[in-house]
Amino acid sequence: MAEPGATPRRHSGELEAAVLNVLWTAGASMTPADVQRAVGTDLARSTVATVLARLHGKGSVVRGRVGRAYSYTPKHDAAGLAAARMHDELDKRGPDRHAVLAGFVSRLSRGDEALLRRLLDVEDATSDDTGPSGMAPGTARS
Repeated sequence: MAEPGATPRRHSGELEAAVLNVLWTAGASMTPADVQRAVGTDLARSTVATVLARLHGKGSVVRGRVGRAYSYTPKHDAAGLAAARMHDELDKRGPDRHAVLAGFVSRLSRGDEALLRRLLDVEDATSDDTGPSGMAPGTARS
């Protein structure tokens, strides 16, 4: 049971989201101490460092040495991170990509489906012999 007046324990996903939001807002590399101050809660610096290390392990942030500490920078913006996570999930399914994509598309709202179609049309129209996907135009996406 939590101590009276203590801050309730957060799930790691909430902490990761809070830390990523701080990094995105900062627009600059930050040490765990910088992030701790910016989060503005009573989190221990070791907790923030652990969250940053986990995000680094997941490929969500990159880090570099600043003296004896690490400094962290987000690898993607929020939309890029969501896209990277979607790609990771798709890659985990191996040969069952068709079923995963079909299930994803079947759950899209009409508006999101129309947006996806427009985005795919733009990619097809702007790609040359080997467009951004690395595939020849008209080649089925796997």
